[in-house]
Amino acid sequence: MGADAMSCERKYVDLVLGDVETDGTFSGYASLFGKVDLGKDVVERGAFARSLKARGASGIRMLFQHDPNEPIGAWTEIREDARGLFVRGRLAKDVGRARDVLNLMRGGALDGLSIGFHAVRTRRDAASGVRRILEADLWEISIVTFPMLPEARVETVKGRRLPTIREFESWLRRDAGLTRSEARRVISKGFASLVGGRDAAAGSEAALLETIRQATRMINQTRKSLT
Repeated sequence: MGADAMSCERKYVDLVLGDVETDGTFSGYASLFGKVDLGKDVVERGAFARSLKARGASGIRMLFQHDPNEPIGAWTEIREDARGLFVRGRLAKDVGRARDVLNLMRGGALDGLSIGFHAVRTRRDAASGVRRILEADLWEISIVTFPMLPEARVETVKGRRLPTIREFESWLRRDAGLTRSEARRVISKGFASLVGGRDAAAGSEAALLETIRQATRMINQTRKSLT
């Protein structure tokens, strides 16, 4: 155990939210494994396992800006997977601060998550200076303003995981019948650019949009059944 093992530390990640459930539920990743953050730290897979087993999601606090006087909801699910630390939580809408946070998240003004933890076991790479966090005692996850790990993103809005660009392109080509160039134009410039530059029969835009919506619902349902 290093000299910094008992110090309190925080690591920030990005939140990107298009929407949240009406009950204040949202989900995403609070940490990504194997990614070097701006503080030259990298969290290794399994770092939170012992802490989560001891505390469970109910034992990890949801705070605003790491302020212990500002609890704003509860985490309903926290687990490690191959990618990182997946979290799902619900803002307490009866709490004034939580309502403010919900509105700020929806408006895109508040877009960060941060974990509060004690580094239990670490190893530093002498050549690169990168510190590898092998075990962390996780005690809170806060909704905050500034990110530390830009690659970590919330991928679930309204309780569902958003498709990757590659997946979305595949769906557009398979289920909406678009060519590769059309699918890529939808992804890069939006649906309006496709219908504006495509010689299509009247009414086909609405049919195409509905097909895209159905494909998205289908993949969301499939992924939900696999989790």
